[in-house]
Amino acid sequence: MSDIWQKYNEIIKTIPQGVTLVAATKQRSIEEIREAYIAGIKIIGENYVQEALSKYEKIEGLQWHMIGHLQRNKVKDAIKIFDCIQSVDSVRLAKEINDQCQKVSRIMPILVQINIGEEESKHGLCPDNVYEIVHQIAKFPNLQIDGLMTMEPYFDDPEKARPYFVCMKHIFDDLKARNIPNINMKILSMGMSNSYQVAIEEGSNMVRIGTRLFGSRI
Repeated sequence: MSDIWQKYNEIIKTIPQGVTLVAATKQRSIEEIREAYIAGIKIIGENYVQEALSKYEKIEGLQWHMIGHLQRNKVKDAIKIFDCIQSVDSVRLAKEINDQCQKVSRIMPILVQINIGEEESKHGLCPDNVYEIVHQIAKFPNLQIDGLMTMEPYFDDPEKARPYFVCMKHIFDDLKARNIPNINMKILSMGMSNSYQVAIEEGSNMVRIGTRLFGSRI
């Protein structure tokens, strides 16, 4: 019985039904990812296209989500492997994904990333611009907006992140109520290893967990 198996089962006990666990696998080995898959992980999240490409053909049976910043010049490769791009943070990026997907007759599920803490070090839409930009992205025929994603500000005390999660849920609910065509608004991806339980309490239905599952990277 591996440490990853044990940690997975500990995490699952704290996640309610209806909340999806994404294993954040940046800089994790093929062996670690296989162990997570055997334990029960169905979705992994990668931060870099090149790293994901190096792993993709070595592991079967998983869904792949892009959770890191996606450069436009990497989109052509990204759409070959990812089942969902969680980090769409501009109309220009959305257009490039749409254009590349049109070439291969593919509809790409995406999440729109919001920089809820308005931190300079993080990517994502400013909360004030969300509604206007989401309306523009929704017009692209080869994209399917399934919801929102955020990387909240980090705090040692996850309670301090709660107001940011509350704000995200408000934006999520507001967008959902507007019934914009081509927007499903079914996924709210927020909460990481130290904050996921607070995020779930505030309405997250998808959490991205790395360190708590795999341990600290060496």
